[in-house]
Amino acid sequence: MGVNASVLAIDAGNSKTDVALIGADGTVLSTARGGGFQPPAVGIEAAVDALGTAVGRALEQSGVPVGSVTHVSACLANADLPVEEEQLAAALLARGWGATVEVRNDTFAILRAGVDEPRGVAVVCGAGINCVGMVPDGRTARFPAIGRISGDWGGGAGLAEEAMWFAARAEDGRGEPTELVRTLPGHFGLGSMYALIEALHLGRVEFERRHELAPVLFATAAAGDAVAGALVDRLAEEVVAMASVALGRLDLLDEPAPVVLGGSVLAARHPQLDTKITGLLAARAPKAVVRVVTQPPVLGAALLGLDHTGAAAPVHERLRAQYG
Repeated sequence: MGVNASVLAIDAGNSKTDVALIGADGTVLSTARGGGFQPPAVGIEAAVDALGTAVGRALEQSGVPVGSVTHVSACLANADLPVEEEQLAAALLARGWGATVEVRNDTFAILRAGVDEPRGVAVVCGAGINCVGMVPDGRTARFPAIGRISGDWGGGAGLAEEAMWFAARAEDGRGEPTELVRTLPGHFGLGSMYALIEALHLGRVEFERRHELAPVLFATAAAGDAVAGALVDRLAEEVVAMASVALGRLDLLDEPAPVVLGGSVLAARHPQLDTKITGLLAARAPKAVVRVVTQPPVLGAALLGLDHTGAAAPVHERLRAQYG
């Protein structure tokens, strides 16, 4: 007879998937890692098939039979709208991995990993930017976060694009001077913005490598470049705008509430960005308590699953202790 699991936790990003099986007492029974989750590129069924590979390994390692899990808590990239969450939940439920399924955007996993109870706001800035919030009564705050058409600005890819825009105009005379004309192409061993534009356009530098330019932007700003510094400040303003709006929607502006920062850009702790965010939050949400999440997001997915099952506080604490 196999072991029973209370929660199957899934954190699936664009580049990788983490799975954890959690016992009723909060013990991690097994873990597995898989590839990225990209339903817009491959379709829902193929994307869920990819999840199934990692889920299957975790079930096999733990001896938990398929279908014996109480609840599946899946925090998934590209589940940006409620209708997408519903579609993905139906697809996961059809796989028979657990009796019940709840799908959330993967930003909720980062939030829950960084707070002691399901209460607070998280802003995540990696390749893109997103913000969610939740309170214990089940209310949430969120944004579509699907790019410029939903009013978004920022993220590593967006910062790189803006930096290139300013650098290109500086080089040809349409814009103000900036050291970005040197530092951006220099990252790829090129001597000019024209050479970098040509290399990207012709595929000699893969277009996806633009994200490498975000750290270059921050380094250029730290060296005193005004144009780069203004972009860093603008990102801080976007982070605080999202966080303060989410706090307001959840009636958390007038009481101490955590604002969790996550994603590669925010987790890098760039001093100028950190200082600007702290200062702006102090003005707009003076009772907010800023935290930078260091725990893996799959922990957040697991905690959300335990919240759903009504697990007691010691169970949550036991689970957290295993992730450090």
